[in-house]
Amino acid sequence: MHVFTDPKNFDAYLSGFLWILKLTGASAGLALLLGVLLAAMRVSPVPVLRGVGAAWVNIFRNTPLTLIVLFCYFGLYSTLGLNLADSLDLNNYWLGVVGLSAYTAAFVCEAVRSGVNTVPAGQAEAARAIGLTFTQTLRIVILPQATRSVVAPFGSILIALCKNATIVGTIGVIEASSVMKDLLNENGDAVIPIFLVFAGTFAALLIPTGYLFGWLANRLAVKR
Repeated sequence: MHVFTDPKNFDAYLSGFLWILKLTGASAGLALLLGVLLAAMRVSPVPVLRGVGAAWVNIFRNTPLTLIVLFCYFGLYSTLGLNLADSLDLNNYWLGVVGLSAYTAAFVCEAVRSGVNTVPAGQAEAARAIGLTFTQTLRIVILPQATRSVVAPFGSILIALCKNATIVGTIGVIEASSVMKDLLNENGDAVIPIFLVFAGTFAALLIPTGYLFGWLANRLAVKR
């Protein structure tokens, strides 16, 4: 544990996990918005929208996240010149957020769609009978009920997203896995303590998160 008594190493450790939390928070928000939109497209009565939503889900769920993140850097930034911030580090951060959000949104979409399928069809029929449009039916009647049944899947997706955030280190964001690699290179005699500290920190963050979403799922579950 002597590695972390060095203030420089300890600051790097804290900074690495701070970047993980920033990546997770921003990506979770964008993925939730995009995932709900994709789910609405997948259950839409418009065939073109259903096709676009299905294509997005099938492409991103079956493409390795590493390739998506690398495409954001080499494709969107290096080739197409997309700049999302003036600072290189901040630009790489936002490129990582774009890749994580696009990938995670596919899983959010399927979770929301599975929740929509749990709502009795009579609810939508009743909404149409009183003159609500498809958008109004989805927003007022279907999604509020569907959300209650997808809390637990959302927790699993969030946990996976937090772990997937380490992949953004491949495009230069100095997050936890990058810091761990540097510390291992500089302190070859302390491999096990370094590994245990980083693994333990992820466990300390994610195990309570799993329990929290499990509690919320039980609390909000529809009693049938």
